[in-house]
Amino acid sequence: MNYLEIIVLDESGEERPLKDFVLGKWTVLYFYPKDNTPGCTTEAKEFSELIEEFERLGVQVIGVSRDSPRSHQRFKEKHGLKVKLLSDPNADLHRALGAWGKKKRYGKEYEGAIRSTFILNPEGEIVWKKINVRAKGHAKEVLEEIKKLISPENQI
Repeated sequence: MNYLEIIVLDESGEERPLKDFVLGKWTVLYFYPKDNTPGCTTEAKEFSELIEEFERLGVQVIGVSRDSPRSHQRFKEKHGLKVKLLSDPNADLHRALGAWGKKKRYGKEYEGAIRSTFILNPEGEIVWKKINVRAKGHAKEVLEEIKKLISPENQI
């Protein structure tokens, strides 16, 4: 299945294919393990702090996790987040894009979300990706990549 056809839930709990959110606009799609955990909160806050810069460039920022839409609402309210959050409860989108896999913690191996970021062009094509990122400072790195991708010399 094409990743653009995968059904996700928006913050109100409405089911829609990913394409409804990303087509027609440059999009930063970042995957994170869990709402309200230290690294995920840091990453979401940093993207939120830079949201005006992304928007000035015509770019939307969307975070994706397996958390419920209600959890996303509480996460946004608690931290004043300005990014859109989508729920991928069965990790279908995570798996399709390679943001799901084996992880290790305290010597135990398990499957889970791999912190990853994708930049999609307005046609929904992945034009940049980074798998297994560090949360701190990542939003700024993504902003710099966006600037390179949509600079005037790269425009058609």
